[in-house]
Amino acid sequence: MSAAYMGDLPLVIAIDGPAASGKGTLAKRLAAHYGLPHLDTGLLYRAVALTVLDAGYAIDDHAAAARAAATLIADRLADPRLRDRAMGEAASRVSSVPAVRAALLAWQQRFAGNSLGAVLDGRDIGTVVCPHARVKLFITAAPEERARRRHLELQRRGESTSLGAILDDIVARDARDAQRSTAPLKAAADAVLLDTTDLDADAAFAAAREVIDRARPH
Repeated sequence: MSAAYMGDLPLVIAIDGPAASGKGTLAKRLAAHYGLPHLDTGLLYRAVALTVLDAGYAIDDHAAAARAAATLIADRLADPRLRDRAMGEAASRVSSVPAVRAALLAWQQRFAGNSLGAVLDGRDIGTVVCPHARVKLFITAAPEERARRRHLELQRRGESTSLGAILDDIVARDARDAQRSTAPLKAAADAVLLDTTDLDADAAFAAAREVIDRARPH
């Protein structure tokens, strides 16, 4: 399908939500369906964290994280290590650094501002990165269900960890993301809430398409 437009404007779809809510899978499917480029903004923070660790710095070294964010290149996003469970925790740590968020904000807004439109998923897309996006979705699910999904994902990748440990990580990340002073995780006032606790991927996709298609001109 060719690039989608909202009247004279490219279609920008902002998708936010906590870890393992299903927003990444949904964003990819929506981007393919509407013929739009997709950016998983969480990979940017994972790439910053990996750059910091690879350079031998502590993950809580804010100056090193800020430098990594300012010099991040797109090729870094292809590193398979970014999908490791440890990188999720590390990304949550560096994402609380205001200088990191400021550097990556410009990257994300450039991506969203292209002439094709875009689908972006993250924690602050609808509130900070793309506050004027025509379509905003906030994807959530119960912590226990999100932990179950992440556990299955890690098992498929051959990573061994307990369901309880993953749930503890998710609860801690939720608290850290919601309580940070810069761009905390929250739904935009005009976002549509989609709870995927009892939805499979196909049902969530259908529900999101319904929201987007209602917003598009006929």
